[in-house]
Amino acid sequence: MNRLVATFFGVGYLRPAPGTWGSLAALPVAYAVLSIGGFWLLVNLTFFVFMSGWIATREITRGQEDHDPSYIVVDEAVGQWISLFPVGYGAMMMSVDLLALYPGWIAAFALFRLFDIWKPWLVGKADARGDALGVMLDDVIAGVFAALGVIALAALFHLVLM
Repeated sequence: MNRLVATFFGVGYLRPAPGTWGSLAALPVAYAVLSIGGFWLLVNLTFFVFMSGWIATREITRGQEDHDPSYIVVDEAVGQWISLFPVGYGAMMMSVDLLALYPGWIAAFALFRLFDIWKPWLVGKADARGDALGVMLDDVIAGVFAALGVIALAALFHLVLM
């Protein structure tokens, strides 16, 4: 069960770039969750998957030299969902179809991958922890940075068009 969670149901075994595959796989899941239960369901699922992923990662990497094997991508799913919070919240608040906010989906994906790969500032500090919590936290922080970027891009877009 831990391996199933950590690999986000096997997505982590896809090559090349399993982290990107993990982020991509998180998108339709987020869309389904937002469509079925809205923003707050996505927030709750993100927290639940974070906790489950932390436990699964800790158990899988226990006693291993590599604290962050590439096949562990549950952290990418969590970070990707966090990057989509502004999109889900915006759709809920404005009663807009989720797909109408497609630029936000694209920006969330691109920015999350950028911050996850680049690992600036706090993202890199979390990754340097060298433990299961660090594996999860670096993507949480990358997701927060990406979410802030999505908000900034949306504000800029609306200011230019208004």
